[in-house]
Formats: sequence, structure tokens, C-alpha cells
Amino acid sequence: MDQWLVYLLIAIVLLFISLVVVKLMQKDFHLEANKLLGYLGGKDNIVNAECNMSRFKVILKDVSKVDKDAITKLGAKGIVEIDNQLKIIFGKDAKQLKKYIDQLL
Repeated sequence: MDQWLVYLLIAIVLLFISLVVVKLMQKDFHLEANKLLGYLGGKDNIVNAECNMSRFKVILKDVSKVDKDAITKLGAKGIVEIDNQLKIIFGKDAKQLKKYIDQLL
């Protein structure tokens, strides 16, 4: 009977460790959106923002204010610049980032 108690205790500890690891690996999209907003030159630099599948499209007043390297380090898989707009490929995170950007604008 004592052996089952040890196994139960081990299972509980492993479950707790798994939950902690999962929590640490989750992205904080609110923090990411704040960073992205800064890398795009601030909220005053954004004219319009849209999300289409895995792409985050943003129209800017001044594209020269954008820090593309920082956006790439944030997790962008690609950035396409056309005139005063950027199409940033974020993958599955694009919609979530757009949601938080909308709250900040």
C-alpha cells in the first residue's frame, strides 16, 4: 500500500512540473503586442492594421521608423514592404497579435 502512495506522490509532482513548464512556454501576447507596436514606430505611426490568415498587414505613415530586425526576433517568419505598408508573416500568432494591437490603438 505504501508503494502506491509513493507512485501517487511522484505522479502529482510530475503533473505539477508539467503545468509549470506549459505555463512558462505560453506567449504573453499582450507584451508581444506592446513590443510590436513600438517596433512599428508607435501607435501614432499606424494608419491601419489588418490580419489575413497568417499575415499581419499594417499601413504606416513612415516606414523608416520600423525596426524590422526586432520584428523578426519577435517571431516574424518574413516581412514584405510595399510602399507604406508591411505584410508581416507571424503564422498562427497573427490573429492573436492583431487582437491585442486593436486594444492598444
